Amino acid sequence: MDIKVKWYYRLGFLLLLFVVLYVFIRLSPMWKPVIQIFLKVLLPFLIAGFIAYLLYPLVEKLHQNGLQRWLSVLLIYILFFGGVGFAIYKGIPVFIKQLKDLSENIPGFIHQYEMWGDFIERKTKTWPLGIHEQINTGFQAMEEGLKRLIERILKFLIWLVDNFFLLFLVPFIAFYILKDIDFLKSTFWSFVPKKWREETRDFLINVEQSLGNYIRGQLTVCALVGIISMIFFWLIKIDYPLLLGLIIGITNVIPYFGPIIGVVPAAIIASQISVKKSIIVVLFVFFLQFLEGNILSPYIVGKSLQMHPLLIIFSILIGGEIGGILGLIMAVPVVAIIKTTIMQALDQFKRRDYG
Repeated sequence: MDIKVKWYYRLGFLLLLFVVLYVFIRLSPMWKPVIQIFLKVLLPFLIAGFIAYLLYPLVEKLHQNGLQRWLSVLLIYILFFGGVGFAIYKGIPVFIKQLKDLSENIPGFIHQYEMWGDFIERKTKTWPLGIHEQINTGFQAMEEGLKRLIERILKFLIWLVDNFFLLFLVPFIAFYILKDIDFLKSTFWSFVPKKWREETRDFLINVEQSLGNYIRGQLTVCALVGIISMIFFWLIKIDYPLLLGLIIGITNVIPYFGPIIGVVPAAIIASQISVKKSIIVVLFVFFLQFLEGNILSPYIVGKSLQMHPLLIIFSILIGGEIGGILGLIMAVPVVAIIKTTIMQALDQFKRRDYG
């Protein structure tokens, strides 16, 4: 076939593709509601699948030690969902009470925050103009971020109430996923073409070895950090220990920057009691970060990611710019998967070259 004709075919195909995409986008009012309904129905299966993925190694360990699979599943299921259910039953009333008290005292915290801002502004007046403007921009960004965070928390609570029935199904779906995991695996592999099975299996094993241990370990560390923080704030009589412990535990998911984000609300609330308490809280959070970075994470998470700290920091910054808080949390796992994909692709190319 003539080269010009080939190019005409390619251009025609591209034009057809653009036309199809344009029509597809224009028809979005027709298919968007269907997609939204599908995603809403799929949500409990995704959450249950993630929980089953976290619990699967524990089930397998019990099963390999001689316990029947159904009994292993039942035992882990009762321990996990029983513990979560008990924590929700005892914690929700306290959480709602503390959230209500916090909302009533927000004006006082805003006033304290503004006093800090005025103090920093007075102290930095003589600094070069560019630095002074950067500090003011940072404070404005922090204020906007705090407002967005409060809005998202309220929206999330409303969403939980609206989707209570779907979330109620999660424990049951997780149970059947764990119980019938072998059947689900064989069904999945039946859809993968035979020529791609080996590569797909290697890829999934590599992802599990790096990312799986990281996710499970990081969630365990975050839970421990949150509980330790909660107990510490309760012992030194800081208001809202449950809320502050949750914030520090959740933000700890973000490597390096998480503790800095988590310490801000704790320090502001502690400053309402005294400056000394505020300093104690800041020192405690940084000590906790040292403990987490040098003892908890190396022991529980290990070096499963095999990623350089500079790459992790770069990933977090890019993730934050693209997706905000969710981007900060998802940045490291996404980059870990991309890294695994690239490494496996390079390995495949090497095998073909030397094969």
